[in-house]
Amino acid sequence: MPRVLCEAIITRLARFQIGHICEAFDLHILMCDNLHMATNLALDDRLIEEARRAGKHKTKKDAVTAALDEYIKRHKQLRILDAFGAFEFDPGYDYKAERRGKSKPRS
Repeated sequence: MPRVLCEAIITRLARFQIGHICEAFDLHILMCDNLHMATNLALDDRLIEEARRAGKHKTKKDAVTAALDEYIKRHKQLRILDAFGAFEFDPGYDYKAERRGKSKPRS
């Protein structure tokens, strides 16, 4: 649900239920699938615009959100690569047999 719509709902409910802002906020949380937080950042407009065009995003927010998603995924991948070689390899493990459901008991 768009943030503007959420804020409008809260405002209207607050007018009808003066003194019951908590109830309006609880309804807001139920209706929205996430909480919103306004953030002010000093970002390089040239980079944001280039990212928006490169990703074919309609808004700056979409570009920043996509960039953050990619950043998180990339760092998770790097953590997996860091773990490479940290686990012992079992030369007797037959992944094809596991797929077929015919695994041999390992000793």
